[in-house]
Amino acid sequence: MFKKPKRKLYALIFVLPTFAAFVIGFIYPFIRGIYLSFFQFQIVSKTKFVGINNYLKAFQDDSFLRSFWFTLGFVVVSLVLINLIAFFVAYGLTIGIRGSNVFRTVFFMPNLVGGIILGYIWHQIFDGILRNLDMPSLVTNSDMGFWGLVILMCWQQAGYMMIIYIAGFQNVPSDLYEAAKIDGATKGQLLTKVTLPMMMPSITICSFLTLTNSFKLFDQNLALTGGAPLKDGIWTTGMMALNIYKTFYGEGRSAKGVGQAEGVIFFVIVVAISLLQLFLTRRKEVQA
Repeated sequence: MFKKPKRKLYALIFVLPTFAAFVIGFIYPFIRGIYLSFFQFQIVSKTKFVGINNYLKAFQDDSFLRSFWFTLGFVVVSLVLINLIAFFVAYGLTIGIRGSNVFRTVFFMPNLVGGIILGYIWHQIFDGILRNLDMPSLVTNSDMGFWGLVILMCWQQAGYMMIIYIAGFQNVPSDLYEAAKIDGATKGQLLTKVTLPMMMPSITICSFLTLTNSFKLFDQNLALTGGAPLKDGIWTTGMMALNIYKTFYGEGRSAKGVGQAEGVIFFVIVVAISLLQLFLTRRKEVQA
């Protein structure tokens, strides 16, 4: 008789290449990056241990602190607007309007365009509109740059979140709506008392994705404003990822070490805020 194939062994063989790529491409660079954040270096083969000095310099860097508050404000505004837009668009496309499949495709398509391309396209759009209105451009006014980034992010991400919300709407049991209608619930009460509680898993996922994507925004920021305008040596519309990039590739032997330390701080901030968001939203989830 033939022996049964060792499924665990076969599974390991198939998983091993992907796992090896993950270790080589993510785990090792991540650990190496934390290690280098305690060193001063120009190239990684010649380092000088400086302890937490890089972290102290990072917290004393006005540009880094400015980018943190700018990014935090951007994340809050984008989180609210993207999810509101995506939620109500998804709600409208699940009530049986004609051509809903076409609208879903159209709303989702911006998510397929690369961030650099989107940044340059929207830069031209905003520049043309603001010039005709005799208003300051994105690269000369930080407020304009902020709202330009918000609009770009909403336009790109809302369609993706819409798909997740549509799936959530379709998974709400129809029996709950029928029971609520029998009890005399209005459309507003159906939305707030039935739909929203049952949609909390989708809200959790979309909030998490929006939060992390907004924090990690880099290529759109680079292409749309490049961090400009520059005021008192500080890039006023530079988000944390772009600021870390500019610091790491700045002049001086200590720039790379400080930039590496800022990257570690950035990672800790994103993880902490994301875990807090998951904890708060998951508490409100209910079972059907």
